[in-house]
Amino acid sequence: MRHALREAELAYQLGEIPIGAVVAFTATGQVIGRGHNQTEQLRDVTAHAEMLALTAAANHLGNKYLHDCTLYVTVEPCVMCAGAAAWAQVPRVVFGAPEEKFGYRRHGQLLHPRCELVTGVLADECAALMQRFFAERRK
Repeated sequence: MRHALREAELAYQLGEIPIGAVVAFTATGQVIGRGHNQTEQLRDVTAHAEMLALTAAANHLGNKYLHDCTLYVTVEPCVMCAGAAAWAQVPRVVFGAPEEKFGYRRHGQLLHPRCELVTGVLADECAALMQRFFAERRK
């Protein structure tokens, strides 16, 4: 999750909503894909951290399926990103802070039924970065 937090910090520095994600091999922890929000920079509503990390991992493996991988993301994925993780057959998703407004869990189970979900990892740090970003925007 620390790698994902570093990605979120990069997004923050670029003026993007500070969400970061990495995909790592579950057994070794080796990061094979990383991303941070780039929706403003790329002018692309799909350029979420998770989408970029999933794409990078698939390119690294040369396979659209990310078996034996874990997706780490600083904030609960949205519906689009949870759906992409399901289609990629990611067997484990770990996120930090919940997202009450846009998080996928408001809409039911979107991850693969056998996907292990771990929540609350470094939640305070993940939430603090988001809160700092939006507090600065409201000034």
